[in-house]
Amino acid sequence: MNTQDLIVVMKTAKLGNISAAAAQLDMQVATASAAIKRVEKHLGFQLFVRSTRSLRLSKQGETYLPICEQALALLADGKKQVLDNDNEIDGELRLTAPSDFGRNILLPWLDELLDEYPKLALKLILNDHNLDFYRDGVDIALRYGAPEDSSFYGFKICDVPLLLCASTEYLEKQGTPKDHEELSEHQGLFFLIRGSKFDTWKLTKNEQTYKVVLKGRRTSNDADVVKRWCAQGVGISLRSAIDVADQLEQGVVQSILNDYRVECKPLWLICPSKQMINPSVRVLRDKLRVYCQALVEKAERYK
Repeated sequence: MNTQDLIVVMKTAKLGNISAAAAQLDMQVATASAAIKRVEKHLGFQLFVRSTRSLRLSKQGETYLPICEQALALLADGKKQVLDNDNEIDGELRLTAPSDFGRNILLPWLDELLDEYPKLALKLILNDHNLDFYRDGVDIALRYGAPEDSSFYGFKICDVPLLLCASTEYLEKQGTPKDHEELSEHQGLFFLIRGSKFDTWKLTKNEQTYKVVLKGRRTSNDADVVKRWCAQGVGISLRSAIDVADQLEQGVVQSILNDYRVECKPLWLICPSKQMINPSVRVLRDKLRVYCQALVEKAERYK
């Protein structure tokens, strides 16, 4: 007997309605009805007494359902115990991440993870474009933004503020913009996203949002290149707080226009299915949450 069919039976008994049960379980009514019929056929008796307007448990159903509930609870508990006891972190972790983040921030964290778990192997693909999980042979992706595909499963790592940054050298030569209007007169350093130049920045102050279009002579599809340009003093960039935290602490760049608020970008760890969530992925998730939140807090202190 399929446990999913038993779950349909339990949900129908609880709600007293097949349509309501199907809606909660995100399935067609016909699918739910077929599941109940399969269970009844297997048992050899009816669980429900049906009429055109109502549905209630039969006498046999009243006897069977509490036993069924106990059996499902026991199976769920057994699964939990197996997962809880499976402390072996091994196999290959196939991960893709943004190039700048992966190269300059993530890499030492992954080295630490491999040192902690000698049976764990790593396949790391650094790419600023979304890869195909199946075609490109990756299991998990670290990306800014929630999963666009509703069939994907993900863990939110943290919300990451965006900061306007420039080097001290640049600000001394060109002056520090005092508001969004002055910002538009400065040289922007732009990131290329899926072929489009990200040169329109949204800033909010006193509940008013401004779209600032900057001029600029430098654009790259590699965030690390934009990071280097900013440190060299050739323009202003819009940067993730995680990426810029250490540079702010070291005084390599400064955060400007801090009385304006720029959008936050959520950082997610994404899998193509829930079945891909294993102990290795959970360990990586937990480490990322701790370290990324620490960098966000550091950026807030030094901006």
